[in-house]
Amino acid sequence: MALETASAGLQQEMPFAVVQGAPLLTLPQDLYIPPDALEVFLDAFEGPLDLLLYLIKRQNLDILDIPIAEITDQYMEYVELMRELRLDLAAEYLVMAAMLAEIKSRMLLPRVESEDDEGGDPRAELIRRLQEYERFKQAAEDLDALPRLERDHFPVHAGIPPGFLQRTPPDVDLRELLVALRGVLARAQLFTSHRVEKESLSLRERMSQVMERLRGRSFTEFTALFDVAEGRAGVVVTFLATLELTKSSVLELVQNEPFAPIHVRLRESNQESDDIAVA
Repeated sequence: MALETASAGLQQEMPFAVVQGAPLLTLPQDLYIPPDALEVFLDAFEGPLDLLLYLIKRQNLDILDIPIAEITDQYMEYVELMRELRLDLAAEYLVMAAMLAEIKSRMLLPRVESEDDEGGDPRAELIRRLQEYERFKQAAEDLDALPRLERDHFPVHAGIPPGFLQRTPPDVDLRELLVALRGVLARAQLFTSHRVEKESLSLRERMSQVMERLRGRSFTEFTALFDVAEGRAGVVVTFLATLELTKSSVLELVQNEPFAPIHVRLRESNQESDDIAVA
């Protein structure tokens, strides 16, 4: 109960105004607010041509054959309504009202044919202005409907964190593979024997053996794929199998720098598969 009393004492009434630093909690008895002190600005239309175009489209009228008397009456009703509501009435609305009244009077008066008379329609200038305004308004709406930067799309910039260095391994050149092959062939030559026997070596089978050997490993040295005990024929078949798998994007060759050892591994898309058909 004591807490409620204390919190109620802390709440204070908001002042109506602050006059010379002193809060004003009650309105003065002699305060008078004139009717013209408050003005409301209404931007329902962008100008008199916009209002005319609205009145014409609302009644599905032909812009080339405007019933000037009817449109003038509706336009004047809108102008009088703005005056009654004490809205800020721009001078261009009054100029358009005078122009409509002039066109209306020229159409009501009988025409006298003379040499100085141009014989044109009094509404021609107004129709031309309305057509131009309609074209520019439609063009503005089409431009506004286009995607706009900082309104519909916002650019995103991702900076590289400090101390981060992205190092891309150089591509393995074919000459580097041939140099590695030459070293393997030189070692295989040491195991050459004079025993002659027919040995069937299948390229498809060797490709499967290479893939099975690399499955589950990250990197394997290129020279470790060869069994020098098989001799020159086995080395050549293993090399051809490696080239075919690399060509099919099954294997990935990596060399950190020129003249460095070459490493090989299965690509990530082939690490998870249990069986890959070799064409």
